[in-house]
Amino acid sequence: MTTRLQLDLAERIMDLIRSDGLGAGSRLNESDIARRLNVSRTPVRGALDHLASVGIAKRNPHRGIELVDLDPPLTAPAGDDDTIETAMVRLAHDRESGQLADEVSEQEVMRRYGLSRQPAQQLLRRLAELEMMERKPGYGWRFLAPPRDPRAHAERYRFRVLIEPMGFLEPDFALAESWIEAMRRDHRQTLSRPWREGSAIGFFEMNAAFHEGLAAGSGNRFIHSAVKRLNQLRRLSNYDWSFGYERVEVNCREHLAMLDAVQAGDLRQASVLMRSHLERASRLR
Repeated sequence: MTTRLQLDLAERIMDLIRSDGLGAGSRLNESDIARRLNVSRTPVRGALDHLASVGIAKRNPHRGIELVDLDPPLTAPAGDDDTIETAMVRLAHDRESGQLADEVSEQEVMRRYGLSRQPAQQLLRRLAELEMMERKPGYGWRFLAPPRDPRAHAERYRFRVLIEPMGFLEPDFALAESWIEAMRRDHRQTLSRPWREGSAIGFFEMNAAFHEGLAAGSGNRFIHSAVKRLNQLRRLSNYDWSFGYERVEVNCREHLAMLDAVQAGDLRQASVLMRSHLERASRLR
């Protein structure tokens, strides 16, 4: 089953394909795509599998991934994904509010969230792919990060204010136009979709991709590494979204304003906007 996250990533891969002018017979490199989109190879692999399932690409045993046809539509994910994403949001809330211990069983996930075995396994595998959980040797699963800590929240944002605005001012800062346009499209789509309980997941992943992409654009590997790690640490707490759609709109419009400043060549203004953006977000509780 293709998840909404994989579908969104598949659309970003299609943007790369079009911007590179690729056609039938061209080969796709999983590692290169992951690097350009600033994501790990695991979700890229899932997105490429989806492209293969709809006939856009195919996997050859000795030739890798080959483009076949750019016309088939990227179909929407199966309806069951809404159930899994809603369960993930509920799990995130339970974990962050201290209702879930450091270790859980598949049976507990099934019982607590009203899932049959297969959706529960899919939920746990997705959390593992995102490096939020890991399977214990033999039996059960464990979380890889502690639940929400107010002190850690404050410290994390102070650190982000120190490094993320400065990324724009690095001497090698540069962003690909294709990445900027893909981000604009993702943000516009987020603003146009009705907000559901499970929407927090796709919103956070888009938000994480935005900040990681800007950090990668700084050309400073240490800034990029730090932002990736910070996103990993805050993923579960942000799945437990409690600030409503109004804050989503503010977030998206602040991101788009930063992109406007970058495209206008005003990197100092982009830096100022990032600092204000993070300081406002830090006050959310």
